[in-house]
Amino acid sequence: MAAPILASLLRGMSEIRPAPPDRVRFALRAAGCMGAPILVGWIAGDTSAGLMASIGGFTALYGAGRAYLHRAAQLASIAVAFALATCLGLWAAPDIAPVVAVVALVAMAATWIGNALRIGPPGAYMFALACAAATSMPAGHLTPLTAGLLVGSGGLFAWVVHMSGALFDFRGPERKAVAAAGKAVAAYLAGIGTPGESSARQQAAFVLQNAWSVLVDQQPVQARGSATLGRLRTVNRELHLCFAEAMGAASRGQAPDTDLMVRTSALRDAMAGLDAVEVTAHDAVPLGHPRASSRLREALAPGSDAQRIVLRVGIAAVVAGTLGAWFAFERAYWAVAAAVLMLHQGFDWLRMLQRSLERLLGTWIGLLLAGVLLWLNPQGLWLVLAVMALQFTIEMVVMRNYALAVVFITAAALTIASGGRPVEAIDSYLLARGVDTLAGCAVALAVFRVLPPQAASTAIPARVAAVLRAIEALIPILASGAVTTPAARRARDQVLQASFAVVRAHEQGLASSRLQRRAADEAWPTVAATERLAYRALSACWALERLGGAAAAESAAAMFDGGGEARLRAALATLAGAATAGHATPALPPLPHVLEAEVQGVRACMARQATPSAPAAAL
Repeated sequence: MAAPILASLLRGMSEIRPAPPDRVRFALRAAGCMGAPILVGWIAGDTSAGLMASIGGFTALYGAGRAYLHRAAQLASIAVAFALATCLGLWAAPDIAPVVAVVALVAMAATWIGNALRIGPPGAYMFALACAAATSMPAGHLTPLTAGLLVGSGGLFAWVVHMSGALFDFRGPERKAVAAAGKAVAAYLAGIGTPGESSARQQAAFVLQNAWSVLVDQQPVQARGSATLGRLRTVNRELHLCFAEAMGAASRGQAPDTDLMVRTSALRDAMAGLDAVEVTAHDAVPLGHPRASSRLREALAPGSDAQRIVLRVGIAAVVAGTLGAWFAFERAYWAVAAAVLMLHQGFDWLRMLQRSLERLLGTWIGLLLAGVLLWLNPQGLWLVLAVMALQFTIEMVVMRNYALAVVFITAAALTIASGGRPVEAIDSYLLARGVDTLAGCAVALAVFRVLPPQAASTAIPARVAAVLRAIEALIPILASGAVTTPAARRARDQVLQASFAVVRAHEQGLASSRLQRRAADEAWPTVAATERLAYRALSACWALERLGGAAAAESAAAMFDGGGEARLRAALATLAGAATAGHATPALPPLPHVLEAEVQGVRACMARQATPSAPAAAL
């Protein structure tokens, strides 16, 4: 391993990142949702049943930041999924072959659905862990159905606790999302012309998109009558307009004017006096967004990165489970869980290495803490307090330093897995966990190398072409001026998501092999130019939306006068074809002024990048 890469890994492992906002409340909620089922089980005289029900408490780890009505449906689905995964795990036990098959299928399904529907951290891992842990918990007196009902009851309690905030501030998530968007836009305006401009622009685009998702995608149709929601949509819409104007100025090499800075500050201040904000009209709220069924289909598209992630998880789970059976690991499901953990988020190679080192180091240190707890064998209230303290600590540190969090994750997992009963031969029990984790991480790394992401030399051009095709599909909408219909909203969202994907592909290339890093470096000008084109097209949509009605149609007609729409679409199609073929494009015809500079910029970057050997061979 090269010294710079090793140094980067060590820096990443030792870095202490800032804590997310409201983390103490989140950690207290998670701890309470884990401890309450154990307490009830102890009072009822069946601590192992309480520990089984605590698996449903993991429901509290999901849904943060989402609108409450949307959160209610998501958390209910997650609680049911935990119950089902536990049922399947107990049903498959104790024979190793069905256990491996069931855990692998649960891991694949959770990865597919979780990533497609963007359920957020901790993602698919917890469902695979629940299924795997259920196969070896000392709860032989529980049938699969009974265990599922216990887990479901724990999930129901977590649902109630998680939703209790709606009683005090029903629009709290929406307020926080818009406030975060205001800060991000202000940071972008301050960063224009500095080295951090690109990252600030990406962050602002991501946060604005998240705010719009909370305000629109996560709302039922009838919620449009809410005055508070309408005012928040107004502020968010104006922030989008400020962002669009700032990008337009930056594309011309200009700093944002004073008026724009003042407007942005006023919008941030408006959150403190929301009642004075005008309510957004109903027809200004485009409610088009991809359906869940569409996202699930897209996640299984042949050759896609999403499909590769699902396949990696399934193969790694089967291999890790089979190795566990072959070598008679005492707790073979830990190897499966470790492998799934490494792979389900679709990390690049360097982050996979770092996460593996963090997992191994944290686990081996955490075994010492777990050994102390297992030796003490806390019972009753002491067991409840121990699990709650561990879970609280995990949630407080996991976002700041993962290696440190794993120390407490290991102790909590082994304490729960013991079922509240004394563990014989604690040393061999702990050693088995360390070996299983080592095996799982090794399997995950091996599977990743066998089934890697698309090479940067092919992935980046494909993502560039996808952005160009998405913009091409947006052009007729832009030319009509009707940019607020459901179809227009879907087209605009596709452009934004495609722009995010091309940046992710570039980052993936930088974290890959030497040849792929070189290909990613050579492609960066094209990636940056494509990203600017996407944001410029979106900013034009926001400008037309601000005009609205007949004024928007007249402005759009003027922008694309004299067949400009057809020429621009043809130019974008030509560039998309050239991106995938890896060759330079011929000179383009005169284009509409609105996007001419950005389109010509993409062409110029592609011309400089094109070489006789492109695309580079993959490693």
